[in-house]
Amino acid sequence: MTPPARKSYAERRAALQSRFPDGAAAGGIGIDDILQLQMQNTYNTHLDIARDMAKVMRADMAAYDVDPEHFTQSLGCWSGFHAQQMIRSVKRLRGTTKGAYVYLSGWMVAGLRNRWGHLPDQSMHEKTAVADLIEEIYVSLRQADEVELNDLFRALDKAREAGDAEAEREAVTAIDSFESHVVPIVADIDAGFGNEHATYLLAKELIKAGACCLQIENQVSDAKQCGHQDGKVTVPREDFIEKLRACRMAFEELGVTEGVIVARTDSLGAGLTQKLPVSQAPGDHAAEYLKWIETESFDGQPTEGEIAMWRDGGWAKPARLPNGLVRFKEGTGRARVIEDCVASLNDGGADLIWIETDTPNVAEIAGMVEEIRQKAPHAKLVYNNSPSFNWTLNLRKQVRADWIEAGKIAEADYPDGTQLMKAEFDETDLGREADARLKRFQYDISTKAGVFHNLITLPTFHLTAKSVDELSRGYFGEDRMLAYVATVQREEIRRGISAVKHQHEVGSDLGDSFKVMVGGDRALKAGGHANTMNQFAAE
Repeated sequence: MTPPARKSYAERRAALQSRFPDGAAAGGIGIDDILQLQMQNTYNTHLDIARDMAKVMRADMAAYDVDPEHFTQSLGCWSGFHAQQMIRSVKRLRGTTKGAYVYLSGWMVAGLRNRWGHLPDQSMHEKTAVADLIEEIYVSLRQADEVELNDLFRALDKAREAGDAEAEREAVTAIDSFESHVVPIVADIDAGFGNEHATYLLAKELIKAGACCLQIENQVSDAKQCGHQDGKVTVPREDFIEKLRACRMAFEELGVTEGVIVARTDSLGAGLTQKLPVSQAPGDHAAEYLKWIETESFDGQPTEGEIAMWRDGGWAKPARLPNGLVRFKEGTGRARVIEDCVASLNDGGADLIWIETDTPNVAEIAGMVEEIRQKAPHAKLVYNNSPSFNWTLNLRKQVRADWIEAGKIAEADYPDGTQLMKAEFDETDLGREADARLKRFQYDISTKAGVFHNLITLPTFHLTAKSVDELSRGYFGEDRMLAYVATVQREEIRRGISAVKHQHEVGSDLGDSFKVMVGGDRALKAGGHANTMNQFAAE
């Protein structure tokens, strides 16, 4: 993804030569050194990143509309280093970063990135933590650009020193065709951290940090819960539309006119509301919201402080909990999701929708999308391939049910429930079919259910826990150093993971290059003969 305004090596060099005909700036600084530093700095500000990455997302969305096989993916990252290594890996695997984003999870900010300790996903962390993480991620991605471009300029210098014109041309071509590690971030703003004005103020900070895409949910800010937990409380649709507009205002004010908004609905699992909106006309948003409220009929006079609703020609009282929250009718979540999504797209100006589901089921999502598209034909989804799902159990249950219905197996052939998790089913026909469905799940949900972007919210949380446990069990057990070498270092070397040369990865060669630029032969460099990183030089 080359930045749109990126000038070629020749263009930049010609511009510098016109400024410095003698080949050096004040103080004897060489124009080739200035040129290298200019090209290593792929972006001047993070607001520039937000503007360019919004264009990237819009182009990807247009490509998906033409062919839904062109869906995009991301992994949730809780540090800049995790994001950097993910994008480096994608680029090494595919040769491009196209279609790969970074997801910034509010859950991981709460659990891992706030100053108050490890907290649940209830918006209790400080607001600035989200913006700080966005900025940190982009600092890390830009540093990956600097490190890789520095290596390319070193190759150019080496070719010139050797008088190898062909190698010099190849090096310049590699510099000009360099693809940045900077990719779009889908940033979780939770429920907006307050009212619509608080949402607007925070949205601006996230955008200034580089976010081109904001994901906001329709829960009550001060009662926010993780999408996969109970006790969720939604807001009336007018309230949510105002928050969507607040995000759009923030984008427009900062000149990120193509910024992307993801409207998430938690209504499928939310059975409560905090507020009964006022309907101004039959069929308006308030009326459509109120029709799902669970009510209880009552005879005689209402008691002190009781609330009544006129419904179906008579008075009824909303079913309220002791804390004053009001219940929705059982089994109405799906219908409320459809209405939420249509309202967010058609009236709130959202670009993408996110339906938080309780199981990963392609047919279930596809059915809802089909209904949404009857009133919002342009609907596209972001889908959470959540670690909160027991993927193995869910998919095995789905296969079992499908095969029983089709007459392929009898109910007694495979057990129901958690027994299906046993390792003995891994190599059975059912286990293999479930794994095959897992492998194509993202493809299926994108081509059949309108999912433009597939993400996993918390993978680096779980990966870190697993990999640290794996290393610790061996290192503090019998294997000692073999545990580190066998499970970490050898794999880094054999897969070509650049972080195996950790000094280089964090910029020691960048420092050497700069020291030479300003000090020449006086430079005290880290990358000399005694640098142990030379043990990892490519063969």
